[in-house]
Amino acid sequence: MESQTKTSAKDFFINLGGVVALYTLVVSLLSLLFTVINTAYPQVSVYEFISSASISWPVATLVIFFPIFIFLMWLLEQDYKVFPEKQGSGIHKWITYITLFLAGLTLACDLITVLYYFLDGQELTTGFLLKVLAIFLVAGGVFSYYLYDALGKLNTKKRNTYRIIAAVVVLGSIVLGFAVLGSPATQRLYKYDEQKVVDLQNINSEIINFYATKGALPTTLEEVQATAYYIEVTDSQTKLPYKYEKMSTATYNLCAEFNKDSRVNSSEASSLTRPVGYVSWTHPAGEYCFEQTINPNLYTKPTPIR
Repeated sequence: MESQTKTSAKDFFINLGGVVALYTLVVSLLSLLFTVINTAYPQVSVYEFISSASISWPVATLVIFFPIFIFLMWLLEQDYKVFPEKQGSGIHKWITYITLFLAGLTLACDLITVLYYFLDGQELTTGFLLKVLAIFLVAGGVFSYYLYDALGKLNTKKRNTYRIIAAVVVLGSIVLGFAVLGSPATQRLYKYDEQKVVDLQNINSEIINFYATKGALPTTLEEVQATAYYIEVTDSQTKLPYKYEKMSTATYNLCAEFNKDSRVNSSEASSLTRPVGYVSWTHPAGEYCFEQTINPNLYTKPTPIR
């Protein structure tokens, strides 16, 4: 009997696989929830940006790893029913107490962060508090599960309760993510828009280089292409060329057709906080032109002193 209850290679890898799956699930779940919170309650920072928020990776990880985790935990439970002594094995104890330590440390850091922000007089925004709550609930759930395990009170009924709660949380988070950020089709449209902004930014950089070299704006994009190493002047979605309009000797427009509004509203950031010469790349849905102005003084060669 003693040889049968020793930790085998199978026991080691099932326990190790279970804890790796658990940590992966926790990180992916928090990543998903943070992305949802950042989208629902965007931070107003000094610099505007086009958010590339995506839930594809965390959702894909949750969908694959959650069944794996449940299956590995079920295998362990079945093994413990036959060999109860294995719950006292070295590998099981190490994994249990390491997870308890990490979960408890996370809870403590979570509470310290909230207390610090409060004592320091910093604004406790809704988004910040929701992130703190998400960490507290996820880490608290893991901590309580392994605490029951360490105390020997984790019976079949409690295991099933935790499984149901975990399934509801994971499924609810995925549904919430798609509700806030949109379906995969909507995500694809945002990706197209982000690529269009990147293309326009590259074109804009080459136009500035053209002006710095030639001392004048190009008449067409073909002139820019002739001097640039490589720029994409065609919309990858519509297959139509981007629009360039020379408005004056130092002003021009770059236009594209966008599917969705920018994830960050430009009106949320005060223009007083923008650095001089800063260009906003936020946009509404539909055709939109970004007006650019070059300061000639920045590219005028100084007259040499005689």
